[in-house]
Amino acid sequence: MKNALTVDLEDYFHVSAYAGKVRLEEWDSYPSRVAQNTDRLLELLSLHNCKATFFVLGWVAEKKPEVVARVAAAGHEIACHSLLHRRIFDLSPQEFREDTHRAKAVIEDATGKQVVGYRAPSFSVTKKSSWALEILAKRVSNMIPAFSDRTSFLRDSRRAADSLLDRYPERSNSGVSHGNARHRSMRSPIAGGAYLRLLPYRFTLWSIRHLNEQEHFPVCVYIHPWELDPQQPRMGGSLSARARHYFGLQGTEAKLKKLMRDVEFCL
Repeated sequence: MKNALTVDLEDYFHVSAYAGKVRLEEWDSYPSRVAQNTDRLLELLSLHNCKATFFVLGWVAEKKPEVVARVAAAGHEIACHSLLHRRIFDLSPQEFREDTHRAKAVIEDATGKQVVGYRAPSFSVTKKSSWALEILAKRVSNMIPAFSDRTSFLRDSRRAADSLLDRYPERSNSGVSHGNARHRSMRSPIAGGAYLRLLPYRFTLWSIRHLNEQEHFPVCVYIHPWELDPQQPRMGGSLSARARHYFGLQGTEAKLKKLMRDVEFCL
């Protein structure tokens, strides 16, 4: 069974774990590493003949359009990851509408390709922000709900995706599980971000194969370019923030190589 490899195209200082420490007004003062990290990722994908969907932060498309253009030129799918990585439940509907509209426009300007997919920053489509689905349904073609330990809505991504498919049959994508593996009575994330970095590779691979072979579901794996960069500047912060962002960085590239060897991916 074929699975989906996806990338949240953002820089190390954009992450929500440091939103309270690194203010938007300070982003330009941080040394950007998104170009070199993205180029390294593109090199790895090319070596393994693998294509991915890149969910691009609009800020990156504005500041580094040449980076996003290189991703598109390499044949990868381009989608949207918001403009400024603000969680949806922190925005008003009008703010979210404007954020999405501008992000879509700048990404399309950088690539010359239509944006038809959207991924919410930090899994922030919750009960509190469910109104965003109506706005997204009018602006993008694909929505893939997912589980996160930080949200209480859409905990079962497959059931949620099916409900969206019923409402928007021409726009919703219910064919991919966002890497949620069931162990006994518990379902937990396994295939992206800190979960991919911290969990043993053998468990991650077993979980993906179990979802593929036993539950007949493809898996959506997600990574960030900064996860290939153990030498990135350290921003301090709480133990929780440091654990989410820095733990396991040394092994990310090796795990990604193994995944592209052991798991079949496609667009």
